Amino acid sequence: MEKRVLIADDAMFMRFALKNIIDGDIFKVVDEASDGAEAVDKFRDIKPDLTILDLNMPNVSGLEALKQIMNLDSKAKVIVACCSGEMNLVVEALKSGAADYIVKPVRNAEETIDMMNRVLG
Repeated sequence: MEKRVLIADDAMFMRFALKNIIDGDIFKVVDEASDGAEAVDKFRDIKPDLTILDLNMPNVSGLEALKQIMNLDSKAKVIVACCSGEMNLVVEALKSGAADYIVKPVRNAEETIDMMNRVLG
C-alpha cells in the first residue's frame, strides 16, 4: 500500500524535483502546497502519512506551519527541508517535532527514500 505524501515548498521546481524522486510503488505525492498556511490546510484535509515541509515559505513560515501541524496531530511525520546555512532553523524544527531534515537541493534519490522509510518506520 502506497504511503501518501504532502510536499510543501514555495519553489515549484523543488516540488517537481521531490515529486519525481518520491512518486513510485512505495510513496505517492497526493498534494502540494506553496506556502505554510496552505500546507496546514492541506495537512488537515488529507492527513498524509508523511509531510515534507520547506522551512522558508511565505505567509506562514515552515517552522510555524510545523508547529501548527504538530498541534493538529502530535504523531504527524514531518521531514523539513532547508538550505545548508539554516541549521539553526533545523534545530528549532527538530525540537518542535520534525522527524528529520533534508538539505536542498535534494540530489540523492536513494538517500531521500531511505530517510522517508526510516521516518515512517
